[in-house]
Amino acid sequence: MGQQFDQLSEVLTRFIEAQHIFFVGTAGPQGRVNISPKGMDSLRVMSPNRIVWRNLTGSGNETAGHLAQINRMTLMWCGFEAKPMILRTYGSARTLHPRDADFAELNALFPASPGARQVYDMLIDLVQSSCGYAVPFMDYVEDREVLKGWAEQKGPDGVSDYWTTRNQQTIDGAPTYVTEPGT
Repeated sequence: MGQQFDQLSEVLTRFIEAQHIFFVGTAGPQGRVNISPKGMDSLRVMSPNRIVWRNLTGSGNETAGHLAQINRMTLMWCGFEAKPMILRTYGSARTLHPRDADFAELNALFPASPGARQVYDMLIDLVQSSCGYAVPFMDYVEDREVLKGWAEQKGPDGVSDYWTTRNQQTIDGAPTYVTEPGT
């Protein structure tokens, strides 16, 4: 049932583009594994071995902190609406913050948002598909507007303050470098 590939095919790319949610998994060398759901218009398949996705400001900042320790990432999609499939991409990623040179160019791939915290530029080294026969059917209704409204209400300065007070460390205490570059 499961298959492995060294890159995304056109069929798999179309599957990704049809999904309304994906999950990102990361972990440091010690501590907790983090799996986060991501939605909205926040992911682009750039080539068969490259995905760019934007991380908006939220309550945690685990991905940045984990990638600063060990550069590995897994993205996963589930076919909830039609084709039963689970798709995972494995690889490494660059973390780009608003202060970084390539951030503006990659962030421009997505709708404007004052909550844009990082862009991740992932290089894929393995793609795996599996049946997804046990994944339930669920209907997409619409994206939630809560996070967008929160960031707009805070404005750029308020979001920056939030990074300083709430996004400096992972839940295990590792630095995320959200406001200052790592050494």
